[in-house]
Amino acid sequence: MLADRVNRIGHSPTLRIAALAGRMKADGVDVLDFSVGQPDFPTPEVAKEAGKRAIDANRTGYTTSEGILELRVAIADKLLRDDGLEYSPQDIIVSPGAKASLYFLAMTLFQPGDEVLIPSPYWVSYPEQVRLAEATPVFVDTTEAGGFKLTPGDLAAAITPRTKAVILNYPSNPTGACYDAAELRALAQVCLEHDLLVISDEIYEKLLYDGRVFTSIASLGPEIKARTVVVNGMSKSYSMTGWRLGYAAGPHGIIDGMAKVQSHSTSNPTSIAQWAGLEALRSAGDDVEHMRQEFEVRRNLIIRRLSAIPGIVCAPPAGAFYAFPNVSAHFSGRRITSALDLAAYLLKEARVAVVPGEAFGSPHHIRLSYACSLTQIEEGMDRVAMALEQLG
Repeated sequence: MLADRVNRIGHSPTLRIAALAGRMKADGVDVLDFSVGQPDFPTPEVAKEAGKRAIDANRTGYTTSEGILELRVAIADKLLRDDGLEYSPQDIIVSPGAKASLYFLAMTLFQPGDEVLIPSPYWVSYPEQVRLAEATPVFVDTTEAGGFKLTPGDLAAAITPRTKAVILNYPSNPTGACYDAAELRALAQVCLEHDLLVISDEIYEKLLYDGRVFTSIASLGPEIKARTVVVNGMSKSYSMTGWRLGYAAGPHGIIDGMAKVQSHSTSNPTSIAQWAGLEALRSAGDDVEHMRQEFEVRRNLIIRRLSAIPGIVCAPPAGAFYAFPNVSAHFSGRRITSALDLAAYLLKEARVAVVPGEAFGSPHHIRLSYACSLTQIEEGMDRVAMALEQLG
């Protein structure tokens, strides 16, 4: 009955685990949830007030499919100011979340026979969106020793005559890895030599630690910019996950194609969210920096606590808000044989919800979001340490 394209994909594992944890909480179980990639900070007041004003002003109807001009101008200003990227508003599309931008992009670019390179570990929706476009995801393994970063050599070795694009996500979900300008320049050279498109998912751009400076691959010259689509949004850095507001900037023909797909699916992003996002881009910089600083404190705590647990190895992530520890030392060959088993064990015995690494193509790891309080991190790590000690 169902179309083959639907049978080829699964539900989002992160959302399913978060839903399970939510049901357990509703049943009175004391679950500490480290699964969901959602900031626990409120949306900045300036954005909330702008949304309220939009309602009061009856800005509640359809907008142009690609988003209101005022917001696209503000995004162009942001890209120039923060990333050194010059785009006209006509080269920008606003969508109902960065995930929607990525999906519309996949539907615009890919077709049967195409291969799309995805560094592994990867965010759960990349391969599924490629499959929905009836193209083939090709995973390129990265190594823990290499900081989970794609190397130019591995990228070049994975390219075939059918390769159309590579998806880069930095800082990364789930690993927190981020490329510096020199590393991106080397990857860009391979892409140019092999005529590849680059999808640059920069949704965690503002959440970098230890004084790191973000570089967009599209900023490294006109040639690579002409082959890159930059994807970003308001969900993570501005704590606006439920507003569903993302955007993409790139070559006009690609953006126009995305606008066609969007016009026949969601019509346009929510009008109220667009006015809220506009004010967030204009005025919420201090809120973003405050969240970044708090996340850095949390990162330091969770990495210290994880690293103190015997059998766990976890390098500090450069950005985003995820820890991605290697837990394979706790695979006993009997009760626990995989990260999936370990995640189930921690949920049952420790009442701690984590995402098994299989969801990200990495069966030796689990992902923990530290978008939660310091108190929850301390209590959660106490529970994890005790549960793993009981495994023996």
